[in-house]
Amino acid sequence: MKIHNKLFLILFSFSFLLITSLVLLMQWSIGQGMIDYVNAKEVKALQPLVSQFAQRYQRDSSWRSFEGDERQFFRLVIQQLVDSQFVPDIPPRKREPHRQRLERSMTLDRPVPPEHRLPPGHAADYALLDSHKKVIVGHYKSDLKYTDIPIELNDKVIGYLAVSKRKGLVDGYELDFLEQQTSYLWLIGLIALSCTLLITFLLARNLVGPVKQIAKGMHQLSQGNFEHQLKLKRHDEIGQLSEDYNTLALTLAHNEQVRKRWLANTSHELRTPIAILMGELEAMQLGVRPLSVENIRSANDEAHHLKRLIEDLHLLNSAELGGMHFTMQPLSIAELLLTVKQKYTTIFKNNAIELNITEFSEEITISADNTRLMQLFGNILMNAVHYAQCSKLQIAVTKVTSISQNYVVINIEDNGIGVEDEHLAHLFEYLYRVDDARNRQQGGSGLGLSLCQHIVHAHQGEIAAMRAPLGGLGIMIKLPMEY
Repeated sequence: MKIHNKLFLILFSFSFLLITSLVLLMQWSIGQGMIDYVNAKEVKALQPLVSQFAQRYQRDSSWRSFEGDERQFFRLVIQQLVDSQFVPDIPPRKREPHRQRLERSMTLDRPVPPEHRLPPGHAADYALLDSHKKVIVGHYKSDLKYTDIPIELNDKVIGYLAVSKRKGLVDGYELDFLEQQTSYLWLIGLIALSCTLLITFLLARNLVGPVKQIAKGMHQLSQGNFEHQLKLKRHDEIGQLSEDYNTLALTLAHNEQVRKRWLANTSHELRTPIAILMGELEAMQLGVRPLSVENIRSANDEAHHLKRLIEDLHLLNSAELGGMHFTMQPLSIAELLLTVKQKYTTIFKNNAIELNITEFSEEITISADNTRLMQLFGNILMNAVHYAQCSKLQIAVTKVTSISQNYVVINIEDNGIGVEDEHLAHLFEYLYRVDDARNRQQGGSGLGLSLCQHIVHAHQGEIAAMRAPLGGLGIMIKLPMEY
C-alpha cells in the first residue's frame, strides 16, 4: 500500500472514531441531562402533595392514617399526577395481572387517560417515609435510587416522600426533544465526517506530494543525474529536507567534476614522464641518441619525477584513508618559524628572495606535529621559490582571542605573479594546475597544496588562498591554540 493511502486511512480512521465517540458521548450526556430534568420536574409536581401530607400529619399528629393503607396513598399520588406525564405504578394484589393495575386504581371521578399510562417498569415507585427514613407505606426497593422530598412542619422534618429516579424516557415532549437532538447530532456527525474525508484527502496529498518529489529526485541522483533540483516553497521540515537535497545534488555534481578532473589530471601527469622516459630509452636503443651519461641522467630525472608523483599520490590517498599519522605535542610558534628560516635561508639567498618574519614578543604555543608543519611550510615556501617568480616573502603571525576559541593566524605572502581570482578556490584540489598547458617547467604536479590542506585539517585548522597586499599570492593558515 502506498504511503498516500496509508496516511489517508490513518487520518480518516482516527477522525471517524473521534467524531463517532463525540456524538455518542454528547447523545448520552443530553439523555442523562434530560432524565435528570424529568426527575426534577416530577419532584416539583409532587410538591403540593407534600403539603397535603404535612397537613394530614398535623391533623392526626402521626402517620397512623397511612400505615398499611397503600390504596389511600397511591390514590393521593394519582390525584396529584393524573394530569401530568407521570403515573405511578400501582402495586398488584396477589395473582393480579398487570393489565388490571390501573383498573384497580380507578377510584377517581375519571379514569387515568391512556396516553398517560406508562409501560411496565417505566413508572416510578413511591413511598412515604418517617423522619428516620423507615417505610410507612408504598414501594421502597433497595436496588433503586430515590429522591427523598422532605416533609416539613413548623421547620421540622417529619417525614419524606421518596420517589424513585427514572432511568429512561418513554413519553412526553422531553423524549421528542431528545430524539430530535439525537437526529441533529448524527446529521452533524455525518457532515463532519464528510468534511474530514475531504480535508484528510487534501492533507494526505499535501504531505505526500513533496515526499514523492524528493523520492523522484533521489532516484535521479541514483541514476547519476546531479542537475535535478527541487523547487518546494515550504517553511517546514520538508522544506528543509528539499534544501538539503539540493545541497547534496550540488555537492555530488561538484565531486563528480572533481573526480573526472582528477582522473584526467592523474592520467596526464603519469603519461607525460612515462612517454618522455620511453622516448629517450627507445631513442638510445635505436641509436638515434648516443648512450651517454648525460642522456642516462635525463632519463633518470624523468624516472625520479614519476617516482615523486606516485609517492605524492600515495601520501594523499593515505591521508584520505586516515593513514597519515600525526604526533601532537606542544609546539612554540617562534621556534617553528626560526627553524623554517634557518632551513630555507640558503635557498632564498640563491634565488634572490628576501624573507621577512614579523617579530612578536608574546609566546604562542599550539598542539601540533612538528614534522608535518615543517612539511606544510616547505610546500608553500618552495611553491613560492619555483613558481611565484617573487623577490620578497613575508610571514606574519597574529593571535586572536575570543570567549569560545583562541587561535593563531599565520599569513604567508609574496610579491610574485599571483593567481587569478577564479583559481583561488581550486588551488587545494588534487592535481589542479593554474596554467592550462600544464607546462612542468612553470607549474608543479598540483599535489603540494592538497597535502597542505590535509595537514591543516588534521590540526583542526583552516587554510585559504587570497590575493596578497604585496601583489602576489597569500596563504592564510589558522590553527587552534592551547588554553
